[in-house]
Amino acid sequence: MDLPVIILLLHLALTEIKALLTSRVALTSGCPLGHFPCGNMSECLPQALQCNGHKDCPNGADERRCGDNIGWADLFGQTLQNANPMEQYFLNECLLQEYPESCDCIHTDVECVEVNLQDVPSLSPNVTWLSLRSNEIRVLSDLVFSEYSALERLFLQNNSLQHISKNAFSGLHNLKRLFLSENLIASLSPGVFRDLYQLEWLSMVDTLLQQLPHPSFCQHMPALDWLDLEGNQIQNLNFSILKTCSKLEVLLLMDNRIRRVPENTFQSLWKLAELNLSSNRIKELPKNTFKSLSKSLLKLNISHNSLLRIDPSHFSHLTHLQSLALEGIEIPDIQTKMFLPMKNLSHIYFEKFQYCSYAPHVRSCKPNTDGISSFEDLLANMVLRVSVWVMAFITCFGNLLVIGMRSLIRAENNLHAVCIKVLCCADCLMGVYLFFVGVFDVKFRGQYNRNALLWMESMECRTIGFLAMLSSEVSVLLLTYLTLEKFLVIVFPFSNLRPGKLQTGVVLASIWLLGFIIAAVPLMNEDLFGNYYGRNGVCFPLHSDRQEKATARGYSTGIFLGLNLVAFLVIVFSYSSMFYSIYKTGINATDLRSRLHRDVAVANRFFFIVFSDALCWIPIFLVKVLSLLEVEIPGTISSWVVIFILPINSALNPILYTLTTSFFREQVELLLCRWQRRHNLKKDRKSLTSSTIFMETQRAPSYQPSAYIQQASLTGPDPRYA
Repeated sequence: MDLPVIILLLHLALTEIKALLTSRVALTSGCPLGHFPCGNMSECLPQALQCNGHKDCPNGADERRCGDNIGWADLFGQTLQNANPMEQYFLNECLLQEYPESCDCIHTDVECVEVNLQDVPSLSPNVTWLSLRSNEIRVLSDLVFSEYSALERLFLQNNSLQHISKNAFSGLHNLKRLFLSENLIASLSPGVFRDLYQLEWLSMVDTLLQQLPHPSFCQHMPALDWLDLEGNQIQNLNFSILKTCSKLEVLLLMDNRIRRVPENTFQSLWKLAELNLSSNRIKELPKNTFKSLSKSLLKLNISHNSLLRIDPSHFSHLTHLQSLALEGIEIPDIQTKMFLPMKNLSHIYFEKFQYCSYAPHVRSCKPNTDGISSFEDLLANMVLRVSVWVMAFITCFGNLLVIGMRSLIRAENNLHAVCIKVLCCADCLMGVYLFFVGVFDVKFRGQYNRNALLWMESMECRTIGFLAMLSSEVSVLLLTYLTLEKFLVIVFPFSNLRPGKLQTGVVLASIWLLGFIIAAVPLMNEDLFGNYYGRNGVCFPLHSDRQEKATARGYSTGIFLGLNLVAFLVIVFSYSSMFYSIYKTGINATDLRSRLHRDVAVANRFFFIVFSDALCWIPIFLVKVLSLLEVEIPGTISSWVVIFILPINSALNPILYTLTTSFFREQVELLLCRWQRRHNLKKDRKSLTSSTIFMETQRAPSYQPSAYIQQASLTGPDPRYA
C-alpha cells in the first residue's frame, strides 16, 4: 500500500475519532446540571436514576460503569493482567531439592498452610514463593530467611507472631510481597525491613500494631507502592513517618485509632492514588491536608470519623479525584462549592442521601434512599404512599367512631367509658400524624431532595414528631392503667382498690401531662438533644445512629427500652394473671360446657390484646436494641416500623376495647333495633296518612261516612300503628 494512501486513511480515522469525541462532549454539555446523557443518545437522565439498579435509558447506559473500581482495585486488576497464567500448565513439577513433606511444592513455590509449623522450615535456597499461613509460628529470629535470597513472595498471615527480630528479613533482596496480617505484632523494631529494597506490597492487617517505626517507615523500602495497615491500633501519623514513602500509590489506614493528621503528613506522597482514613478518631482536618495530593489522588475515604466540621476548601485542590467517601459524617454547613472543583468526581458517598443535591455534577451518588425517603419523594415507594393514607384513615375513623358510639350508648361503667374515649383521643393523634406525613409527601412529590434538609429542620416536622410521640406514650400509659384497673377487679374482686371519679380524673390528667412532658423535653434544649425529631423524613426518633447526640440516644433508650418495655411487661403479666384467676374460679362451675366456652372466649380476647401489643412493641424494642449495638439496620425496616407497626395499637385499640366487647355489641344491637322501630313507625304513619288523603279525595260528594267510621276516627288512630 502506498504511503499517501496510508496517510489518508490515518487522517480519516483521526477525523472520525475527533468527531465522535466532539459529539460526546456536546451531548454531555447539552445536559443540564444534575443530568447525564444516555451514552451517545441525546436523552438525559437525572442523577437519581444513574446506577440505581434499573435500566432507565433505552440503551441501558445509565447502568454501565457503575462499579467503583478506582484505586487499589484497578491497580490490582492491572497486576493480574500482567501475570502469565500459562506458566502454571507447564511448571507443575517441583524444582526444589528440599522442602517439608507436609507442604506442597510446584516449581519453586512452597505452600505450608495449616500444618502446625512452629518454626520456619528448611528449604532449598532457590525458593521464590513461600506460604506459611495459619500455622503456630510465634517468633521470627535473626537471619531466619537469609538463605532464601531468591524469595519474591512471603505469606505469614494468621500465625501467632508476637515478635520479629531486627534482622529477621535480612537477605531478602528480591522480596516483592510480604503479608504479615492477623498476627500479634504490637511493635516493630527500627530497621526491621532493612534489606527489602524491592518490596512493593506490605500487608499488616489486624496485627495490633500500635505505632510505625521511626524515623522513617519506608527508609529501607524505596519501591513500596502498597501499604495496608487496616485494623491496628496506630495513633500517630505525621510527615516524618511517611517522608521516604514517595512511591506509595495505595495507603490503607482504616479502622485504627488515629486522632490527628498534621497538615504536612502526606507532603511527600506525590504518587498516592488511594488514601483510606475511615473509621478512625479524627476530629479535625487542616485545610491543606490533601493539597500535596492534588495531582495524583483518585480515591479518598474519610468516612466514619468524628469530624466536627468539613471546610469548603478541603477538597478544592483535588481536581483529579474520582471517588470520595464521607459516610458517617454530618455536614451541617454543606455547600455546593465544596464539590464543584472536583470536575472528575464520578462516585461520592454520603451519610444522608439528601446531601446528594449538593453534588449534582457527580454521576453516582450514594445512598439513593434511607429506606423511608428517596431523591424524589418523602415516602420512597408506592406501597408506603398508599399505606400511610390507609392507616391514617383507619386510625382516625375507628377512634372517632368509638368516641361517637360511646357518647350515644349508656355504659355500665361510666368511668371506664371515659377512659376508653380518652384512649381513642390519644390514638387519633397518631392518625393525624400519619395524615400530615401523607400531606407533606404529596407536597414534596418529585422534588423532595431539594427540600429534605429544610423539611427535617422545620417546625412542621418537629410538631408532627411531637404529636406522634405524645400519642404513642399516652396510649401506652393509658393501656397500662386500664390493664391494671381490670387486673384489680378480676384478681381482687372483693378489695376496695377500685378508683373513683376523682381518682380517675387525676390519673387521666397525670397521664396526659406526663406524655406531654416526654414529647416536649427534646424540644427544649437543642444543644443537648440536637434535632431529635428530624433524624429522618417521617420525623420519628426510632433509630439511633452514630451522629445522634449522647443525650438524645440515652433519652430515647430510656423511653423505648425503659418506660415502654416495663409497661409492656406489666400488661403481659396482668393479663396472664387475670386469665389464670378466671380459669381457677371456673373450675368449681357445675356446667363444664359453659365453663369451657367462657374460658375459650376470655382466652381469645386476652390473647389478641396481648398479641396486638407485642406486634407493635417487640419490633420497636428490637430495632432500638440493634441500633444501640450499632448493627446496620436497613432503612426499609425503619419505614415499615413507623408506617405499619407503630400505628397498629392505635388502629386496633377501638376494636379490642370497644367493638368486640359483648356489652357494646348488645348496646349497638339494641340501638339499631330502636332506630329500626322508629323508622318503621314513621314509615307506617306516613303510609296511613297517604291512604286517608287518597280515600278523601276519591270519595263522592253525596257520600256520607257511616257512624262506625266516624266513631273510629274520633276514638284515635289504629292501635297497630302506636
